[in-house]
Amino acid sequence: MKHFTIAVMPGDGIGKEVTPPALELVQEAANQCGLSLSFTHIPAGAEYYAQTGDAFPESHFQEAKAADAIFLSAMGHPDIRYPDGTEIGPQHDLRKRLQLYAGVRPCKTLPGLPLPLKDPRSLALDFVIVRESIEGLFAFPRGHEKDDEEYAHNLMRISRTVCDKLFNFSFRLSQQRSKNGKGKNLVTHIDKANVLSSQHRARQWFYSVAEQYPDVQAQHQYVDFAALDLLRRPWVFDVMPTENQYGDILSDIAAGLMGGMGMAPSGEIGDSHAVFQPCHGSAPDIVGQGKANPTAMILSGKMMLEYLADKHQCYEALDAATKLESAVEQAYATHSIVPFELGGSAGLKQISGLIGNKLSGVIEET
Repeated sequence: MKHFTIAVMPGDGIGKEVTPPALELVQEAANQCGLSLSFTHIPAGAEYYAQTGDAFPESHFQEAKAADAIFLSAMGHPDIRYPDGTEIGPQHDLRKRLQLYAGVRPCKTLPGLPLPLKDPRSLALDFVIVRESIEGLFAFPRGHEKDDEEYAHNLMRISRTVCDKLFNFSFRLSQQRSKNGKGKNLVTHIDKANVLSSQHRARQWFYSVAEQYPDVQAQHQYVDFAALDLLRRPWVFDVMPTENQYGDILSDIAAGLMGGMGMAPSGEIGDSHAVFQPCHGSAPDIVGQGKANPTAMILSGKMMLEYLADKHQCYEALDAATKLESAVEQAYATHSIVPFELGGSAGLKQISGLIGNKLSGVIEET
């Protein structure tokens, strides 16, 4: 039996609420497929910083690094910040220290939800934004040597090494999606090459990598126009690699197309390590009210199983991921759960409970 160790970091706020049911469902899917998982809980985040003065001790980082994958929930708190005003997020440390260059942000709409776009094609969206996560405008998020009382600077830096990795990842992802009957076998580089010389270089590197994948269509689009198209015709996209800040913004638009941040999973993937977490924040305003939506955390667990399957050629993990995703889709297809954030009344227990029933094969009486 294949066995994997998972570092679990519940984090802050509702992160501690959505993590337990997600773990139960990931474990159940794994059990059904003959896969063994063990979970190690690691404290980190804003609340831990407030208690100890250290948001993510080195020993905790090393423990997370040693795991086969990291399952991380919401991090941060609006009232707990570093002295310079920046948010506390150990996920940022993990991205940079583990070189998790590919921020994978799927946009896949689920049935039975009141979605913002009314075109029928928007009810079956399935595309992926691949956000470069360690360079770009976020490479130097804090003070710059040129800063003074009048000017403040942040330097955008990109490298060919990281871009090549990102673009190869994106083309391979498109190939895999096409093999599984998904997407359009298309990779669209999102940039601002008409204004920024760094983005012009990135586009050149993109098409250089594209030559290695003649079976995949390659094209580009300016980021502002891509934002427009995400609102008027998002179904034209498939895989979208882009600079760090652009991906941060566009992935929130994509989450909106799915109904909200509580529906949006993500993965941060590098050559040797990976972190999986929901895109939503810690939402301290709803802690303890049972309103937290666990869907994004559960689907992040599905992505984690897919990663383990691909990295270790583990068919059991792929089967578990398929079962878990199917259970989520079946639960929403009943049209009986609409999360609070979408104007409904389904919260943590209702959503995770129904997904659990579908995963276990429990037939609901109507």
